[in-house]
Amino acid sequence: MAHDHAHDHDDHAHGHDHGPGGHSHAHGHDHGHGHSHGIGGHHHGPVDTGDWRYAVGLIVNLAFVACEFGAGIWADSTALMADAGHNLSDVLGLAMAGGAAWLARRAAGPKRTYGYGKATVLAALGNALLLIFACGAIAFEAIRRLAEPAPVASGVIMVVAGIGFVINLGTAMLFMKDQHKDLNVRGAYLHMMADAAVSLGVVVAGAVILLTGWAVIDALVSLGIVAVIMIGTWGLLKDSVNLALDAAPNGVEVNQVRDAFLALPGVSAVHDLHIWGLSTTDTALTAHLVHDRPDADALLIEAQGVARSRFGVSHTTFQLESGALPDCPTC
Repeated sequence: MAHDHAHDHDDHAHGHDHGPGGHSHAHGHDHGHGHSHGIGGHHHGPVDTGDWRYAVGLIVNLAFVACEFGAGIWADSTALMADAGHNLSDVLGLAMAGGAAWLARRAAGPKRTYGYGKATVLAALGNALLLIFACGAIAFEAIRRLAEPAPVASGVIMVVAGIGFVINLGTAMLFMKDQHKDLNVRGAYLHMMADAAVSLGVVVAGAVILLTGWAVIDALVSLGIVAVIMIGTWGLLKDSVNLALDAAPNGVEVNQVRDAFLALPGVSAVHDLHIWGLSTTDTALTAHLVHDRPDADALLIEAQGVARSRFGVSHTTFQLESGALPDCPTC
């Protein structure tokens, strides 16, 4: 149950809101600080994305990588070996994503006061970089094969790549539901969907080679798949770099947040407004609100409510000011 208590020494206000099931309190001084930690208590870290999915994806894909690479060597197929290499990058990507999801559940400590949620951002960024590296390796080998085409065992290519397509698509489906809620999960999902696309392309390449005997198709299909993967990876790279640089997360417009606070009764100015991602799922906000209201506690509650309900911000810190301070002479 929430409870509020106020102390009227000076005009300095601190407010902490832990949402329903937590507690909120406000102290009245002229400069106020409000902290909100989301609904149901202090929560830093991603939604429960189910670590078992990462484990399943790791085990199945690691076993398949070994089999596919061996088949690629036996069939002398650059597309098959490239697919295996990309699968290996996916295994590493899943390991990073799963490890980050586990880390994000660890409690905050005296040194890492925000916890380990940022690990999910770093994992998403690492996944994007791994995809780009894998694409570069595939493109390099494909270009070499264009200059020196070699006969390939198309039947083996089709069977092995077909199995890979089923495995990769099935693994991707495990992450599909939460990919729009968590950038870390999205990284794992895109990685596996890209791998499924590579495997399907290799199946097509094998079929064309079987029908025409054109070994060069093997390399051409690899290059086409690289282009598709790079297009899909761009959004993940951009979003993860933005979060790593503490930019406002997608879906949170800073100007709209500022306008919402200015619309609160008695608020005349908003400055030092900062919004950033604590993890791939949690957002933090700090702001100074200049106001002329006698009920600082009520203003804190209203501001915290606006941040949470309208913009999904789980952790807020407000400083309430009754007049312009030296750091904001125009307020």
